[in-house]
Amino acid sequence: MNLEERITGHFAESARNARESAAVLTEPIARGVDLMFEALSNDHKILACGNGGSAADAQHFAAELIGRFERERLPLGAIALSVDTSILTAVGNDYSFDEVFAKQVTGLGRPGDVLFAISTSGNSKNVIAAIEAAFARDMHVVALTGKGGGRIRGLLRESDVHICVPHDRTARIQEIHLLALHCLCDGIDWHLLGDD
Repeated sequence: MNLEERITGHFAESARNARESAAVLTEPIARGVDLMFEALSNDHKILACGNGGSAADAQHFAAELIGRFERERLPLGAIALSVDTSILTAVGNDYSFDEVFAKQVTGLGRPGDVLFAISTSGNSKNVIAAIEAAFARDMHVVALTGKGGGRIRGLLRESDVHICVPHDRTARIQEIHLLALHCLCDGIDWHLLGDD
């Protein structure tokens, strides 16, 4: 296999994964939209967290809600918990890296808020701790995972939403995570603004 064939293979696998994921994820994404919209329309906010590429997704999501996705509207309440280096390093140093998101959820989260918990493996200890902190604050959780959902799958309540990409390869999971994130943003805007 040459380099061009390898690249073409990535595109083909990604397209196949997107088609297969659509059949499984449409319903939970729609439930996630409804849960997030309900919170935002009642003056609640969304706290988003994740590590690495998932941290970038959390920041991307918050930026789309505070700014705009594709259409003009008022800013919506969203905070990415991965951006404040002083909090991350202080909590990581003084307590544990496992607590960097949970401490923020406890300090910033209120009943009725939503935690958008992103973990490709479903096993990120600090994301799991954030979910547990969200439960203690009477918050809802929308979890975005892959690889069968890991430990997060077993934590979620019936009232939470689990969007679990049916794939085991990190790159393919993260590609669908971005697509799901865009579907969530579009769905929230659709609720707010209707069809364009």
